[in-house]
Amino acid sequence: MAFLVPARFCGPPESGNGGWVSGHFAGQVPTSPELPAVSVRLRTPPPLDREMATRTVPGGPDGSTTVVELFDGDHLVAQGQAVHGPEPRGIPGPVSFEDAQAAGERYEGLADHPFPTCFSCGTGRSRGDGLRLQPGRVADSDTYACAWVPGDDVDLETVWAALGCPGGWASGIAGRPMVLGTMTARVDTLPVAGEPHVVMAWQRGEEGRKHLSGTALYAADGTLLAQAEATWIAIDPATIRPASPAGGTS
Repeated sequence: MAFLVPARFCGPPESGNGGWVSGHFAGQVPTSPELPAVSVRLRTPPPLDREMATRTVPGGPDGSTTVVELFDGDHLVAQGQAVHGPEPRGIPGPVSFEDAQAAGERYEGLADHPFPTCFSCGTGRSRGDGLRLQPGRVADSDTYACAWVPGDDVDLETVWAALGCPGGWASGIAGRPMVLGTMTARVDTLPVAGEPHVVMAWQRGEEGRKHLSGTALYAADGTLLAQAEATWIAIDPATIRPASPAGGTS
């Protein structure tokens, strides 16, 4: 099956936004009531505007769990499969939309952003072209929050993108560039376009270059709509290539 990441949905200027790509890929992974979430592992930066191919292979100890693989030619880009998913127990509840807006004023990306072209949280994107999320630290807390009013084009990919980058900022991406390695998400209900929502994010630990995060999407009334866990990989800042003047923003 053909698979393509339009340049609009970039993270770094020359590769796909990890959350959006994972959500797009997750749509091709079969789930079930027993395994309602999808876990996606990105093995290499997803290319933009280039057709890739997916294939399914047996997985799990008994071969009963379908694993979907994404290839760019002969190169494995991603793997995904259905899992039990993150449990809602123990995750922080939402702050108010107004408090999330206030947290956004403390968004570290406003001062220094490793990937300003990012579809989800890039400061170089215009509203309507990108999500323009601004996750910031909640006052007197270690958690992060951002306010989000989804547009009319909200879909599964957009929700995964909204759940992705806030976790990176909660994990310390400011001053220490990271890329998404693995993301596991469960989306129970899509958000309502035009309505206020809050994304919460928190750090779950670190293991060397790996940084673990959790995120949750809430409606204004506090209903949990979706949640995710992710592993972020710290990278050498010298490897980051600057965006061209129009790179990734069209």
